[in-house]
Amino acid sequence: MRHVRRALVPMSLMVAVSLACSLSPVAAPAGSQESGGTLFEDDFSDTSSGWDSVRADEGMTDYDAGTYRIVVDEVTSDYWANPGLSFGDVRVEVDATKKGGPDNNDFGVQCRYQDTENFYAFFISSDGYYGIAKIVGGEYQLLGNDLMLESDSIRLGAVNNHIRADCIGSRLTLYVNGEQVHSVDDDSYATGDVGLIAGTFDEPGADISFDNFVVYQP
Repeated sequence: MRHVRRALVPMSLMVAVSLACSLSPVAAPAGSQESGGTLFEDDFSDTSSGWDSVRADEGMTDYDAGTYRIVVDEVTSDYWANPGLSFGDVRVEVDATKKGGPDNNDFGVQCRYQDTENFYAFFISSDGYYGIAKIVGGEYQLLGNDLMLESDSIRLGAVNNHIRADCIGSRLTLYVNGEQVHSVDDDSYATGDVGLIAGTFDEPGADISFDNFVVYQP
């Protein structure tokens, strides 16, 4: 279990919390671009596939009924999961469903994960916001915007969203349900692990289920 604390204000990311856990495989959405092949995938049907199984008073990161589930029961906190791999350029996709808790949450994927305090994160929220963050020394820095912004591409509430993150050279691009919502350039990290992430702002109880996690060669 990895746990890093972050101080967040609603709809902006400053300093972060984390917990290490597992990932989930994903089918590419209709209309997505061609990839160069599958580098890694997991549908969480096998509970021995290598992800953490952590359950604590403050939350959990664990396999759950053929998915991977992250529950965060404390405020201004992120928990995450990594498979312990390393890639360069990747396209990461996952299906994410809100199972409970506030709509004012955050969830998504990671790429170029170095350690608990250094990585990229691609977020959406159940109330319709998105952002790409660079975490350096445990501090969250939103890239391209000062705040998370709204997008009509994000399905609201307790529903499924398909999230895709492209990490290609210095270009970082976030897609939601097949639509590009944000793209920025940053060359701080060139390689690293991938992962899943979910968290809270001013209300505890974020409960996100992930499935169909796939890492493609772009």
